Amino acid sequence: MSRNTVAAAAFNNARWCDAVCRTHEHPGEFADVLWLNRAEVPPFYPNVVTLTPEGEALQLEAISALALPGRWGVKDSFATLDLAPLGFEELFSAQWIHFHSEKRVPPSAAGARWVQVRDTAALAAWEVVWRGQQGPASTHAVFRPGLLEDAGVGIFAAYHEDTLIAGAIAYRAEGVVSLSNTFFAGSRARVLRAELLGQLLAAFPGLPVVGYEHGDELAAWCALGFEPIGPLRVWLKRT
Repeated sequence: MSRNTVAAAAFNNARWCDAVCRTHEHPGEFADVLWLNRAEVPPFYPNVVTLTPEGEALQLEAISALALPGRWGVKDSFATLDLAPLGFEELFSAQWIHFHSEKRVPPSAAGARWVQVRDTAALAAWEVVWRGQQGPASTHAVFRPGLLEDAGVGIFAAYHEDTLIAGAIAYRAEGVVSLSNTFFAGSRARVLRAELLGQLLAAFPGLPVVGYEHGDELAAWCALGFEPIGPLRVWLKRT
């Protein structure tokens, strides 16, 4: 797989992080080798995303100079940095994944009613379910109404009757569509993943889908036709 695909996935992720931070009135800054944010970011979002496997010296210099209180994160998009000497610990490692837009989606039969979230009330209800699945450490909204005005954002929701049973966020940038913040009703997760993938390909025709996963989720998405394309690491500053 071309290094350019990994770079597109990393840049897309940085743009997504910036979009979320922008709705919290704290946009970040893009440089040649990384994106960084000098302000407090929402839960589970990093203050740094590296954009290239080169430029390690510049990346380390920028991370060293970023004086922030408490625990904050760095997404080492190419798994090229050793941040332990700077006082960080590795939170997890993962694989970027990629689904070719011309691939066929495996058939599924969840029969869910899929919609895109379009209004603030639906977004708030969506986040309540997402929060219950993911366990964010904050009661403040992560996904704010400003995201509904971003043409690159697609917030997907699946219902069984009136119950929200699955969701995800897609973000279009850098010629790819990223998939993140997924949640599924446990017993139907496999078929709901397949249905979601079909929804993404229909909503963003001709664009490859990217994301990153590890563990069981990585295996589940690869079973649907995603391919691992490169490693990444997430680091947390020790307090």
